[in-house]
Amino acid sequence: MSAVALVGVTASGKSALALDLAVRRGDCEIVSVDSMCVYRGMDIGTSKPDAAARAAVPHHLLDLVEPEEEFTVTQFQRAAREALEGIHARGHHAVLVGGTGLYLRAVVDDLDIPGRYPDVAAALEAELDDGRAAPADLHARLAALDPVGAGRMEPTNRRPFSQFGPGFEAYPRSSTALVGMELAPEETDRRIAARFSGMVERGLVEEVRTLAARPEGISRTARQALGYREILAHVEHGVPLDECLAEAVVRTRQFARRQASWFRRDPRIRWAHDGDRAQELVDEALSVHG
Repeated sequence: MSAVALVGVTASGKSALALDLAVRRGDCEIVSVDSMCVYRGMDIGTSKPDAAARAAVPHHLLDLVEPEEEFTVTQFQRAAREALEGIHARGHHAVLVGGTGLYLRAVVDDLDIPGRYPDVAAALEAELDDGRAAPADLHARLAALDPVGAGRMEPTNRRPFSQFGPGFEAYPRSSTALVGMELAPEETDRRIAARFSGMVERGLVEEVRTLAARPEGISRTARQALGYREILAHVEHGVPLDECLAEAVVRTRQFARRQASWFRRDPRIRWAHDGDRAQELVDEALSVHG
């Protein structure tokens, strides 16, 4: 059986579209490609599918680890392979859904993930945590050693990387078809603001407060999640909630711009401007590759 990846910026409606499609077809299972949905207890802020959605259609790669744990691209790639093998063994199609571009390409293109050096990483993280260095400082060091790798990431990224196989500029043929949901930037901005308002109404602040109170703590990675970092500033340091929400909206809009740029570079993606057209493209891909 075949796989299709449904991609796009945050708040573009990918998850709802994938759920509608899977329910309509009855032969699909959904694979989350979101670096933060792997954490248990981080539900509202990640717009994780609720119990009703999971009861209607099998979902994979959700709630894999506790919030205090680190979760690597390599771990995600391994878990995705296992999920895809199981879906195919059941004679179903896999619909990959998410906006974490690196995780998506790790699965779609089977990237060769470089080795990890925990001692070096810990030393660099310590520099960030105690204020001796900012992410931009580490980015500058990387640029001196590997200017090509540094050019592929934002200077604010706390977890810079160097090489992944042939590099991100290579877009080889893949057995996974890619369909993209495209929105105008102003519509994306509107949806992001509306999404945060809805999250607060559904209990985002309480969810973050519960996470912050955990004796085990929250991992550095989980703390950087959109919305969570800002609300943690309110919960732990008393920053006014309105300021935190405004910052969360701005940071998410900036992230969406980077997502759009990332996906736009991939010539394999077929773009749709509305849900009906996206479903047509997915149906077409599944009929061709199924």
